[in-house]
Amino acid sequence: MREETTVKNISSDVEGIDLFVKKYHSFRQEIGKVIIGQDDVVRNVVIAIFSQGHGLLVGVPGLAKTLLVNTISKALGLSYNRIQFTPDLMPSDIIGTEILNENRSFQFHKGPVFANVILADEINRTPPKTQSALLEAMQEKAVTVAGKKYTLQEPFFVLATQNPIEQEGTYPLPEAQLDRFMFNIWLDYPTAEEELEVVKSTTSGITKNVEKVLDAEEILYFQDLLRRIPVPDNVYQYAVDLATRSRPGADTAHEWAKKYLHWGAGPRASQYLIIGAKTHAAIRGKYSPDIEDVKAVAHPILQHRIVRNYKAEAENISMKELINKLIDNS
Repeated sequence: MREETTVKNISSDVEGIDLFVKKYHSFRQEIGKVIIGQDDVVRNVVIAIFSQGHGLLVGVPGLAKTLLVNTISKALGLSYNRIQFTPDLMPSDIIGTEILNENRSFQFHKGPVFANVILADEINRTPPKTQSALLEAMQEKAVTVAGKKYTLQEPFFVLATQNPIEQEGTYPLPEAQLDRFMFNIWLDYPTAEEELEVVKSTTSGITKNVEKVLDAEEILYFQDLLRRIPVPDNVYQYAVDLATRSRPGADTAHEWAKKYLHWGAGPRASQYLIIGAKTHAAIRGKYSPDIEDVKAVAHPILQHRIVRNYKAEAENISMKELINKLIDNS
């Protein structure tokens, strides 16, 4: 009887990719027990996790953002914390604080950021000082309290949410901070058929249990494996060209970038386009990405990194149209 392939007995990177594809399909099956539709959203969240990135989830209330993140953390076998961002939230409420214990010495009590998966709910409702405490943890994967550094447990992934329709009493993230999120993932309303299925499944009293598909050790292995995927030179070139085409002041800027963009994507976009393309290729069973894989991840990577100017807004040129022009270079 042949021994089942696991990350402990994989003999080559090709075997590793094959196992990753199997695990991904099992994962999607488990998520599908609870989350109806939202295929692109789930795929992009998975790509961000295995690319060692973070996601900004934008959608109106009631689209199951919290349920999605909680379900994903269960299927991945990871610890999960939800932080509700409010105007009075302090940095210590996120990262933790030192308190005086019974021995008259200070002891550090960890905050909710010490988990594998963090849902930062309505991140734009808290002041910049508190936002930056989380963003520092995202960037460094560690927090510093009273001069001492505490490393966060890996894998570590933040999914922040924003409500696009309520702006009163919010503190929008600056472009420099938005840039730390690999993906800007838009949640749209479900179709009529999907909504009917959602209503039937959530009002029947039937509970569906999500089984664990992976564990932290496997996730870390796959994250490392995906980084090792080889990339052809023409794919590297396309990713860099795509980012530079978005910069209005560059010699290679697209005509629409010069006309409709105030600011273009930085080098981090090029990096994310490549690592995102690697992961996108892997979930489709490919051992190396091509240009189509770069195009597949371009929208969620670019849409929060390019800034439209007044002319684009006046002429009602959407971000989607702009990115499509940049992708096709037409």
